[in-house]
Amino acid sequence: MNESWIAARTNSFDSSGIRKVFDLAAQLKDPVNLSIGQPDFDVPQPVKEAFIDAVRTGKNGYALTQGMPVLRDKLQAQIDARYGHSDRQVFVSSGTSGGLALAMWSLVDPGDEVIVFDPYFVMYDSLVKLVGGVPVIIDTYPDFRIDVDRVSDAITDRTKMILLNSPNNPTGVANSREELRGVAELAAEKGVALLSDEIYSSFCYDGEFVSPAEFNDRAIVIDGFSKSHAMTGWRLGQVHGPAEVVDTMLKLQQYTFVCAPQPAQWAGAVAMDTPIDEHMVDYRGKRDMLYEGLADMFEIAKPGGAFYMFPRAPWGTGTEFVAKAIENNLLIIPGSIFSGRDTHFRISYAADNQVIERGIEILRRIAKR
Repeated sequence: MNESWIAARTNSFDSSGIRKVFDLAAQLKDPVNLSIGQPDFDVPQPVKEAFIDAVRTGKNGYALTQGMPVLRDKLQAQIDARYGHSDRQVFVSSGTSGGLALAMWSLVDPGDEVIVFDPYFVMYDSLVKLVGGVPVIIDTYPDFRIDVDRVSDAITDRTKMILLNSPNNPTGVANSREELRGVAELAAEKGVALLSDEIYSSFCYDGEFVSPAEFNDRAIVIDGFSKSHAMTGWRLGQVHGPAEVVDTMLKLQQYTFVCAPQPAQWAGAVAMDTPIDEHMVDYRGKRDMLYEGLADMFEIAKPGGAFYMFPRAPWGTGTEFVAKAIENNLLIIPGSIFSGRDTHFRISYAADNQVIERGIEILRRIAKR
C-alpha cells in the first residue's frame, strides 16, 4: 500500500493563498482589511424576503439540476433578448466556481492546453491542472491588456480553450471591445472553446459591459449573483452556451453538485428585478478615491471594473511589501497568488470609505521606506 492515500493530482497546486491571508486576518485585532473580494453592502431586502418566503413555504427540497423555472426561464429570456443566438441555453450552477469546475471537466482532457492570461483569478491555473490540462500562460504586464497576436501565436494543435475574465480579478482591468472581439473571433476561427468568466459584469465604471459572446456564438459564459447582489454565501451562478456543452455540464452537475440551493433560486429571480445602480455609483467613487490617493506614489493600471486595484510594489517584491503592510495592520494580497510574477499586490476596495482612507495612509507611509 502507498504511504499516502492522497491523489497525486492534488500535488500540482497549493491551498489558496487568499485563504491563508483570511486566516491571518482572524488573528489581528481590528485590521485595516482591504483583502476580501466580497461586496461590503448587504443583500437587498426584497431578495432576503424572497429567500425567507421560499423557506417558509416549503421550497427546500432538491432543485431541478438545470435550475428551477422561476429563475432559469427568466435567465433564458434575458439571454435570448441580448444575444439572439439560435443555440444558446442556460442552466443554474452552484456558484460561478461550480460553473468553472464543470466547464473544465466537460471540455478539457488530460494534455489539452488552456490559454490563461496572467494575472489570473487564483482558481484558474489550479482547475486546469486538476483535470489534467496544461495551462499556457500569456503575460499581460504592465498594462494588463490583451495582445491578440500573442494569443494567436500561443495556439497549437493541442489548444482546447481560452479562459477570459473581464472585468478582471485581480487587476480590475476591463478589456476593450476591440480586444474582446479579437479574441472571440480568433477562437471561432481556430475552433477553440472560449470560456468567459463574467462575474463582475455589473461592475463597469467607464463604459458599458462587453461580452465576447457578442462576437462568438459558441462562447461559454459564466456569471452569477455573488458580487452583484452580495450573495456570495448563497452559491448561485449561471452558465450559458451551446446546447451540447450545457447538456454535458448538466450531466456532470447531476453527479457532483446536484443542484444550486432551491431557496436561493427563488430569491435570484427577485434579484434580477432588484436594481443595484446606487452601489455601482458608490464603487466608482471608491475606485476613484483609492486611485487618486495612490497614483502619485505607485505604478497602477487604472481599473475600469470589478472592485480591485493591482499596484506595483514600490520596493522589494510584492510579498515583501505585503509583509510590511501586515506589520502595519493592513491586510492586502500578494500578487504572486495570482501570477507568475511577484512584483504587485492586490487591493480590494469593497470596503467602507473610512477603511479605504486608512489603507491609503498606511500604503503611502510604507511606500517611503
